[in-house]
Amino acid sequence: MKYDFQQIEAKWQARWAQDQTFHVGNPGDEGFDASKPKFFCMDMFPYPSGVGLHVGHPLGFIATDIVARYKRAHGFNVLHPMGFDAFGLPAEQYAIETNVHPRITTEANIENMVKQLKRLGMAYDWDRSFATTDPEYVKWTQWIFLQMFHSYYDPLQNKALPIAHLIEKLQGEDYYITFNGDLTWSGIDEDMEAIAGERIGVHKWHELDADQQRRLLDEYRLAFLADVEVNWCPQLGTVLANEEVTNDGKSERGNFPVYKRPLKQWMLRITAYADRLIEDLDDVAWPEPIKLLQRNWIGKSIGAEVDFSVAPLAPGFAGERDTTDPPANPGANDETITVFTTRPDTLFGATYMVLAPEHDLVDVITTPEQAEAVKAYQADAAAKTSVDRQADKEKTGVFTGAYATNPVNGESIPIWIADYVMMGYGTGAIMAVPAHDERDHAFAVKFELPIIEVVQSPADHDIQAQAWTGDGDLVNSANDDVSLNAKPVAEAKKLITDWLSSKGQGKAKVQYRLRDWLFSRQRYWGEPFPILHGPDGELRAVDVADLPVNLPEMEDFKPRGTDDPDAPPQPPLGRAGDDWKTVSIDGVEYTRELNTMPNWAGSCWYYLRYLDPKNADALVGEAAEKYWMLSEKSSGGYHAGGVDLYIGGVEHAVLHLLYARFWHKVLFDLGHVSTPEPFGKLFSQGYIQEDAFRDERDVYVDAFSVVDENGKKAFDLDRRERESAKFFFDGKPVKRVYGKMGKSLKNAIAPDDVCEEYGADTLRLYEMYMGPLEQSKPWNTQDMVGVHRFLNRLWRNFVNEDTGESLIDNHDAPDDLLRLTHKTIKRVTDAMESMSFNVAIAALIELNNALVPLERVPRFTAAAMLQMLAPMAPHVAEELWERLPHATDHTPKDTIADAGWPLYSESLLVEDTIEYPVQVMGKMRGKVTVPADADEDAIVEAAKAEENVAVHLEGKTIRKVIVVPGRMVNLIAN
Repeated sequence: MKYDFQQIEAKWQARWAQDQTFHVGNPGDEGFDASKPKFFCMDMFPYPSGVGLHVGHPLGFIATDIVARYKRAHGFNVLHPMGFDAFGLPAEQYAIETNVHPRITTEANIENMVKQLKRLGMAYDWDRSFATTDPEYVKWTQWIFLQMFHSYYDPLQNKALPIAHLIEKLQGEDYYITFNGDLTWSGIDEDMEAIAGERIGVHKWHELDADQQRRLLDEYRLAFLADVEVNWCPQLGTVLANEEVTNDGKSERGNFPVYKRPLKQWMLRITAYADRLIEDLDDVAWPEPIKLLQRNWIGKSIGAEVDFSVAPLAPGFAGERDTTDPPANPGANDETITVFTTRPDTLFGATYMVLAPEHDLVDVITTPEQAEAVKAYQADAAAKTSVDRQADKEKTGVFTGAYATNPVNGESIPIWIADYVMMGYGTGAIMAVPAHDERDHAFAVKFELPIIEVVQSPADHDIQAQAWTGDGDLVNSANDDVSLNAKPVAEAKKLITDWLSSKGQGKAKVQYRLRDWLFSRQRYWGEPFPILHGPDGELRAVDVADLPVNLPEMEDFKPRGTDDPDAPPQPPLGRAGDDWKTVSIDGVEYTRELNTMPNWAGSCWYYLRYLDPKNADALVGEAAEKYWMLSEKSSGGYHAGGVDLYIGGVEHAVLHLLYARFWHKVLFDLGHVSTPEPFGKLFSQGYIQEDAFRDERDVYVDAFSVVDENGKKAFDLDRRERESAKFFFDGKPVKRVYGKMGKSLKNAIAPDDVCEEYGADTLRLYEMYMGPLEQSKPWNTQDMVGVHRFLNRLWRNFVNEDTGESLIDNHDAPDDLLRLTHKTIKRVTDAMESMSFNVAIAALIELNNALVPLERVPRFTAAAMLQMLAPMAPHVAEELWERLPHATDHTPKDTIADAGWPLYSESLLVEDTIEYPVQVMGKMRGKVTVPADADEDAIVEAAKAEENVAVHLEGKTIRKVIVVPGRMVNLIAN
C-alpha cells in the first residue's frame, strides 16, 4: 500500500471537521476547562481577492498552525481562528471591473479561500470565523466609532474619558474657553484667570449658546470632522490615505494622479496617544526593527517653538533700515512666524527664514515687487510631488521681499520660500542656520546668504565651505541677558528655551511626525458612519439600538471618476434612495453621513471579535476577554498581555499595527478591554519570492505566458536555467525581475496545484524547510521533490507497501536508536520553542534515515516521531498514528492532535562514546571511537593505533599533539 496523500488528506480533513477537533469554547461553556493555560495564536487575516491564495500566503499561516498544534500537544487551550478583511477599495474596483456587486464577489472569494485553507489542513476553529462585512461585525465596528465620538482625551488623566466628563467640568465654571480650542483651568495658576480674561473671545461654558457648546465639544472628540488637506484622486473618486499614495504622487491602486485639496473629513485623534504608543512598545515582545519603524513613524522630536515677528520696515540685504519711507507691505507688520526647531541652541546662527510655498503667510508678507516671482514659484512647487521636493538636488527658492526679526539678537533676516520646506511637519516654516545644516548651507551658498558659526567646529574645518553638524560648545551666541558661549549643546538648549519663554517669544515644545488619522472615504464598499447631520450642522449619533447602519442596496455603486482635479467629490452613497439617506426623528429631518470608513476600520479590532464572535449584546464578553487576553506577569515584571502570538508580513509593521494599538488603547481607557496592548508577541515572517516579467512599458505581464527563445515556458525552467535565458511575451522581449510573489507581479502560484501534485503535507513541510521563517526565500517547485521523498520514505518505514501491514511493534529500541530518539525530541522541542521549523524538520529527516535499515521500528521511536511530525505534516501523522499497534497509552480511535508531546530523558542525551576525527599534519586520515570519559593520553593512543593514521605516521616523529575535547585530534609529525 503506497502513500496515497490525496486519500489520506481528504480523510483527515473530513474527520477533523466532523468531530470539530479544533473547536475551543470559552469560560462558562460546558466542558471548557478554564484551569488549563491558554494560548491565543493568530495570523494577519487575508483580503479575499478574486485570485484566491497563492503559495506565499500560507508561509505565515502554516507557522501559526504549527505553533497552535504544538501548544495543544502541551496541554494548552488554544484559540486559533481565521477571518477575512473584506471591505475596501480592491473589492470595489474588482466589482466595478466585472460589473458584479462587491458583496457577491467578496462572498465567492471567501468561499474559495476557505476551501483552500481547509485543503492545507489548517487547525482553525471555523466556528469563530467571520468577515468584516458581516452585518453583526459592522455593528460593533460602528459601535467602536461611536465610543470615540462620545469621548475626548483628558491630558490631566492621560486617557480617554466620556465627553460627559468634560461637560461636567465645564459646567463647574473652573474652565475658560478660547476660540482656538484651549481649555484653561483657573486653578493651575493664580494669574491664569486674569490672563484669560484679557483674551479676545474667552468665555465660560454657561455663556455659550447650545450651538456654540456643541461646536466646542466637537473640537475635543476623538472622532471629529475637520477641513483638512487631503490626497484627492479624481479618477478613483475618493480620498486616499498617505500610505495609499506612491512616491511619485500616484494612487497605489490604478496609478492615477493624486492632488492635494482641502475637504471636510472625519478624523480620529490618534495624535493624543502619541506618547503612549511610543512608551508601551517597551512592554511587548516585538522585533526591535518593527518597534523602531513605529517610533520613527510617530516621530517624536523635543525642541522649542520660536516666534519671529515680521519686521515693521523692510531693510536692505545689508541690514540698514530705511526710516524715511513707509513699510513696503504695511499689512505684514503685525504678523508673527512661529517655527519649531530641535536646535534652539543655534538661534544666534539663524541668518534667514524659509516658508513652505503654500504657507498661509506667504501672500500676506510678500512685497509687490516680489509678488510675480513668488506666485510663479508657488505654482511650480504645487506641481511637484513631496518626494521630488525633498530630493537631494540643487536648491531653489524665491525671496518674498519681507524680513523677520531674530528674537535673540534683533537682527533682520530675509524671508524666502523654498520647496524643500513642507507644511506636513512643524509649522511649515524654518529658521535657517546654514553653518550647521547641510540643506540650509547649500541654499545659503547658492543665494549668497550669511553663514555664522555658533557651534565650535574643529580648527581645520572651513564653515563657509561645509556645514558642521557635529557636537561642540557654543560660540558667537550671547546678548545682554543670556550667554550660551562655552556651553555644551544640551545645556545651551535649556538656557535659550527658558530665556525665550521668559520673554514671551517662545516655549518648549514636543513635536510629532504623526498626524491625526484621516478616516473618510468617498466609496461605497465600506462601513457607513453611524452619524446623522441635522439642519443646522448638528451631528447626531445613531442610537446603538439602531446599529448596524447597513449599506443600501445599489445597482450603481461606482464612484464618479473624472479627469478634473477640481471636480467636487460625489460619494456613491449620495445616489442612494431617500429612504436610506434621510431619517426623521421627533419631526427633525436628518441626513446620513455619505462617506464610508476605510478598510483599516475592520482590521483594527478583529482579534477581539474572535474571542466571542456570536455575542449579540457586547463587543466581547467580559469572561472571554479576560481569559484569552490577560497574561500572567512575566518574570521580568510588567507584561502588556494580549494575543500570545501574532504573525504577519512586515508591510503591516506601521499602519495596521499602529491603528490597532490606538483603537485598543481607547477601548482600554473606557474599560471595555483589560490589557493596554492588543498583541503581546509579534513575529514578522519573510516573503516567498519568484521571478516576474516586465515589458517595454515597465508593466508586469502574466508570468505563466512568458516563454524562452525555444518556446518553453519560463516556469518550466529550473531557476538556474533562467539566469541565462531570454524571455518573450506575445512575441516581444520582456525583462526578468525578482520580487515578492503576488497578484500585482502576476507571478502568483496557487497552492491548489501543488496540493494536487504533492499533497498539503509536502507543501507545509517545504515552506517551513526553505529556511528561517523570518527570511524571504525563492520559490522553486523542483526542490519540493526532496521533501516529498522524505514523506514517502517515512511511509515505507512504517507500512509494508505490498501488504499494508504495520512495520511497528512493541520491542525495545536498541541503545543507539533510543539515544538518537531522545536527542531528536530535545532538538525538535528546542526548535519548536524558537520557531526554527527548518531545524526541526532536519532533525526528523535524520531520525527517519536511521530507521531505514530496520525491519521493524520500535513503537516508542515511531510514536515519538509521529508526535513531533504532527504539527508540521498532520495528515500523514494522523494516518500512521491510527495504524500504530495497540498500547496502554493509545488506541486506534485516538487522534494525534490529542496525543500530547513526547518527553526526553536528560540521562539519554549523554553519549557513552565519542568519535574523534584524526588528522596528520592537518589532513584527515581516520576516525576513532573512545569512551566519553577517556583522558587525553588514551585518546592519543587510540588515534595513533588507527590503521590509516599509523600508515601516515610510519618513519616520522610526532613533534606535537593537539586534542580538542569532544571534537578532533591533530598529530604534527615529520
